Amino acid sequence: MTLNPRVDRKTPVIVQGASGRAGRLHSRLMRDYGARIVGGISPRMETREIDGIPLFPDCHAAVAATGAVASVALVGAMQLLEAMREAVAAGIRYIVTPTEGAPVHDMLKAQRLAREAGAVWVGPSTPGMAVPGEAKLGFLPDDSLKPGSLGIMSKSGTLSYEAGYRLAQRGIGQSVWIGVGGDPVKGVCFADLVPFYAADAQTRALLIIGEIGGHEEEDFAVALSAHGFAKPVFALVAGRSAPEGVTMGHAGALTHGSHGTFATKRAALEAAGVTVCSSLNEMVENVCRRLA
Repeated sequence: MTLNPRVDRKTPVIVQGASGRAGRLHSRLMRDYGARIVGGISPRMETREIDGIPLFPDCHAAVAATGAVASVALVGAMQLLEAMREAVAAGIRYIVTPTEGAPVHDMLKAQRLAREAGAVWVGPSTPGMAVPGEAKLGFLPDDSLKPGSLGIMSKSGTLSYEAGYRLAQRGIGQSVWIGVGGDPVKGVCFADLVPFYAADAQTRALLIIGEIGGHEEEDFAVALSAHGFAKPVFALVAGRSAPEGVTMGHAGALTHGSHGTFATKRAALEAAGVTVCSSLNEMVENVCRRLA
């Protein structure tokens, strides 16, 4: 099955945890950008709406009343699995989960849940996803978003913000931006989205922002070759100068023998025809030369 993460300003979205501080703030910011926020979930409702957004006790009630097909779950790490169960059971097809620190065992269950339901799950530990000029689900910064033809997938949030901003300043915008997150167990990965970007008419080129640890970049390289991906692909892999043998803080930054290092990722990507850039500046220049 080809995953299709493209949403637009007509896509009805609910926010789980809408009455919390983060939920209230980002519900407003997403709506201001263009997302159609049709409801919020607050099991302990003290009011029927927040900032003009109606509140519902659960996803079933929200979907029945609004026809929502997407959810942004701004809930705590220990509540995330149950929030996803509720969303999937209600028929939600797109689930974005920015939550950090979710238990790995819970995320294994969530991964199977989403796959069996055929839902597009983005997260955890993600800034979200966006179709610039249409809608964003999550908290990608507006200054980094610009409609265009470059697909972006990223494991790193802050590095991708800077990359998007610099490219936008040079006139290069994005078709669909997916923050896949850097956790070892999660929803969509780089490789999962290769068929989508290959078929997407608005995407002329693809940029991935990876980092050392895990084998997602290596899997992506295999998927590119297997699919016969014909569009230009650029990559920036963070962690080139990280010292070996030092414990890093990121959940996904684990190396395993013959994969997970900067060198193995670069070799795999280059073998698949990817232009691997050594710095943010080099990446910006390479992309601009191809798309400007």
